[in-house]
Amino acid sequence: MKLLKSVAALALVLGLAAPAWGAGQGTKDECIALVKKAVALVKSDGAQKAYAAFDQKPGPFVDRDLYILVYSMDGHVLAHGANAKLIGKGMMDAQDVDGKYYVKERIALASKQPSFWQDYKFVNPVTKKIEPKQAYCERLNDSIICSGIYKK
Repeated sequence: MKLLKSVAALALVLGLAAPAWGAGQGTKDECIALVKKAVALVKSDGAQKAYAAFDQKPGPFVDRDLYILVYSMDGHVLAHGANAKLIGKGMMDAQDVDGKYYVKERIALASKQPSFWQDYKFVNPVTKKIEPKQAYCERLNDSIICSGIYKK
């Protein structure tokens, strides 16, 4: 019983230490922080180990509607925290519901600048509905590491 109370107290303390994480929708600041954490992991542990961590559900890189996705500069999905079925697929010709070639645009943006925000529409993994999304991305070598917030 004492152990259960200690675990409950620890959970309460941890919850109070990070009240925004896990509550409601992801924010722009949380999105940027998640991408920076992902980039740091790739740099420290290598792509293969990092991508495996990004794909874990639940895991340290999936929280509510925030998750990491990684594309190669030729449009292939290298990691995807919301939909593992996309990993390995070439998505260069993928379009959102408005006909926007969002992967082509992402690659064009990444070839011009080291970090950027991108708007498109995508399925929210929490609501399962197509919603406007704003992704924050950073280029790392020949990959683009992103996370995004859903705008209502």
